[in-house]
Amino acid sequence: MPVMQLLRGAVKHAGSGPRCSVQRVISAARGVSSSSRHFGKTHPPSCADTDHPKVLITGGLGQLGVGLAKLLRRRFGKNNVILSDIRKPPNHVYHNGPFIFSDILDYKNLREIVVNNNISWLVHYSAVLSAVGENNVALAKEVNITGTCAHSPKLPKVSCSIADPEGTFAAAIRAALTQTLMRSLSLFIGLHNILDIATEHGLRLFVPSTIGAFGPSSPRDPAPELCVQRPRTIYGVSKVHAELMGEYYHHRYGLDFRCLRYPGIISADSQPGGGTTDYAVQIFHAAVKTGCFECNLRSDTRLPMMYIDDCLRATLEFLEAPAESLLSRTYNINATSFTPHDLVRELQKTLPVLKITYNVDPVLQAIADGWPMALEDGAARRDWGWKHEYDLSELVRTMLTHISTGNQLAQAY
Repeated sequence: MPVMQLLRGAVKHAGSGPRCSVQRVISAARGVSSSSRHFGKTHPPSCADTDHPKVLITGGLGQLGVGLAKLLRRRFGKNNVILSDIRKPPNHVYHNGPFIFSDILDYKNLREIVVNNNISWLVHYSAVLSAVGENNVALAKEVNITGTCAHSPKLPKVSCSIADPEGTFAAAIRAALTQTLMRSLSLFIGLHNILDIATEHGLRLFVPSTIGAFGPSSPRDPAPELCVQRPRTIYGVSKVHAELMGEYYHHRYGLDFRCLRYPGIISADSQPGGGTTDYAVQIFHAAVKTGCFECNLRSDTRLPMMYIDDCLRATLEFLEAPAESLLSRTYNINATSFTPHDLVRELQKTLPVLKITYNVDPVLQAIADGWPMALEDGAARRDWGWKHEYDLSELVRTMLTHISTGNQLAQAY
């Protein structure tokens, strides 16, 4: 069992973390090693042959899961879309349709959910964003230790004693490496559980990727679908891993795997969660509430962006596209690209008193400088008819309307 040997060896070299925590990683990994076994080449039936697919959304309480569930329920019926996560949902989410607890590290439980609910589509969302791990404690920055699972514990803060370099500091490093090992492995183990279960049960599987899958050596303006990627964050590495594993399962086992590389997503309904493009959401709230905003990227940092309604519609249209029309399994989608300066100028057309200052975060800026300025999405437009609706001016108008209305309602109560 090479996977188990690799994990045990990595844990051993990482240090002496709590035995129960290490065992949880090993137990979760058993789902990978035991399930990736005897898949023959299969051709699962197309979901287009049925009136209403039964959809499971994992990691559903993140930025996009709730919105996608709402859209899919309008399309397929309330009870045909099950939202899941490991956290307790807000009341409005709980009462708007089926919600269950689902931990993707628990292979047996996830398999039971798929079987018991007759799932035919699986949407695998991850709540991890680009800057969460990269902007952690000082030790984590120095040795490039990052986390990749939203529900994992934070890295311990390191207290270094110069008088005892082999004691306190070494122990702290061992503890950090052990926790990092578990956090990094959890995302990969969860993905493999998802891939195995989707293959075994003939599901249509959607796994999102992002602009974070590209790196400094990638073409930037625009980034084509097929090019050198080589990202430099654990976030980006995990996305490339998901793309390649999904395409392998498609070609090797016939899995109906589908993946979209999202630009930065802008929404008035969700709070920023640690992404490099978060400034493009934060600035709207600051503009309406205070009229001032401090941006953590340079004014000329151009990145691809998309309003959330375009993103969710693209995901639904891609999921509904006939398999025979897809010449690829991983597509770029693009809408608009702009810099902080461009966004400020557009906002000032409505809010002329808006003031902006720049306090560049070197970690975020380094990530942004390695990402594309635009995505080439001609294949998506050709193969399944993708077309965006929100350019920069329409995006700004819509965001200001939603945020202003929300603030007025809050003040009324």
